[in-house]
Amino acid sequence: MKSILRGRYLITMNENDEIIENGALVIDDDRIIEINTFQEILKKYKTASIPIYGHSDAAIMPGFINTHTHAAMVLLRGIADDLPLYQWLREHIWPLEGKFLSKEFVYDGTCLACLEMLKNGITTFNDMYFFTDSIANAAKDLKIKAVIGQGILDFETPSGRGPDDYLTKALEFINKYKNDEFIFPSVAPHSIYTCSKDTLLKSKEIALKFGVPIHIHLSETFNEVEDSIKKYGMRPVKYLKEIGFFEGTVLAAHSVWVDEEEIEIMSNFGVGVSHCIESNLKLSSGIAPIARMVKKGVKVGLGTDGAASNNNLDLLEEISIAAKVQKGITGDPTVVDVKTCMKMLTIWAAKALGLENYIGSLEVGKKADVVTMNLRKPHLQPIYDIYSTIIYSAKSSDIEDVFVNGKPVIINGRHQFIDEDELINKSIWWAEKIKADNKNLILKIFLFLYLIFIV
Repeated sequence: MKSILRGRYLITMNENDEIIENGALVIDDDRIIEINTFQEILKKYKTASIPIYGHSDAAIMPGFINTHTHAAMVLLRGIADDLPLYQWLREHIWPLEGKFLSKEFVYDGTCLACLEMLKNGITTFNDMYFFTDSIANAAKDLKIKAVIGQGILDFETPSGRGPDDYLTKALEFINKYKNDEFIFPSVAPHSIYTCSKDTLLKSKEIALKFGVPIHIHLSETFNEVEDSIKKYGMRPVKYLKEIGFFEGTVLAAHSVWVDEEEIEIMSNFGVGVSHCIESNLKLSSGIAPIARMVKKGVKVGLGTDGAASNNNLDLLEEISIAAKVQKGITGDPTVVDVKTCMKMLTIWAAKALGLENYIGSLEVGKKADVVTMNLRKPHLQPIYDIYSTIIYSAKSSDIEDVFVNGKPVIINGRHQFIDEDELINKSIWWAEKIKADNKNLILKIFLFLYLIFIV
C-alpha cells in the first residue's frame, strides 16, 4: 500500500542535510520510494487512490531514536525521587524490581512506554532490561522499532540465575529475532561494576559472532571512576580498551566522567554515546562533555534513560536541555548547534546503533519511519530556521502523525492499533498493587517494632 506525506518542510537529514520546501515523500509498503516537491509528486501519482498525510503547515522528518532506556521502568515513574544514584538503586529500585519484576510487569510497562515514546515522535528505542521476549512483544504490538538487549549481570535477579544464564538468554533472543522487521537484538552487559572481565568478554564475543551491537552503562558517576581506578588501576574507558572490549558496534550510555584520553579512545574505536542529560542531572551524576565528544567525531545520540529517573520519555525536551547546558558549562554559545541537535536525534543515533542503512534519515530505499509536526501553533511562529524551531520551540505535543515501517501508527495524536485507555488503566492497576505492598511493609515494620519495644 502506498502513502504520501507532505509538508512545508521536508527535513531529510541526509549527507547534505537537504531540506525540501513544500516537499513530499512516497511510501510503498515499508520503504520510502520517492522524495520530491509535493507538486512533482502530485504530477506522478494519482492521489485519488493514495492517502495523503500531513499538510502545508507541517514539518516532515525522520523518526527520533531513543538510544538508551529501560522502558518497563515507566511503571516506577515517581516512586523514588530526589536521591543519589546508588541510594536510589539499592534502597528503592532494586528491591522493588526484586519483588515485582516479571514477564507481565515488563510487558505492561513497555507497552505504556512505547505509547508515550510514539506520541513523542520516537520510532526506535534502545532498551536494556530483563524478560526480553516481553519487551519485544510489547514493541511489536505497539508497532515501534526496538533494539533490545538482555541485561547481563554477575548476580541473580528474578529473570536469571547469573551471568551464564543471562548469556544463554541473550543467544536465544538473538536467534529468535535476528530477522524481525521491528526487533533488532543486542547484547547488554550492564556495566564494569556489575560484570567481571570474563562476562564482558563473553558478551563481546556473542555480539561479534552475530553482528549485533553491544549496549553498556559507562562512566555514569564519579564513584564508578574512582572504584575503577582502585580496582584496575585505570579509568573505565581505558580499562575496557585494555581488555579488548571495544570491537564491533558499541554504544556507551551516559559517559559522564570521561577525560580527553578516554574521548580519544572512544573516537578511535567508533564507540557511540547515549547522552542522558535529564536523568544525569536529576540524579546529580554530572554532565557529559558532549561538546568535546562531538568535536572529536564521537557519534552522540540522545537517551531518556528509564522514566523512573527522568521522569518522562521526551526527546524534544531532552535535546533542548542538552544543547543549553553545554553552552552554559563551556561558556560557548556556538557548541551543540541546532543542526547538530537534529543529527543527535536521528542519523547520529542510527549510526551509534549500527542502523544507519535502515533508519535515521529520509532517503529513497530506507525504512519509512517518519514523523509529522504541526507548525501552525503560536509558539512555533514565525519560522526563520526550521531546525531552531524544532529544537528550541517545539513540544512533543506538536507531533501529529507517526509512521513506522510505513505503517500509520499515530494519526492526529492517537494510536491506531491499540486501546490507549486500556494501557493507562493497566498502569494504574500496577501502581495500586505496588502502593498496597509498600503499605503492608510499613505495617509489618511497625508491628515488629511494637512487639520489640512495647510488648
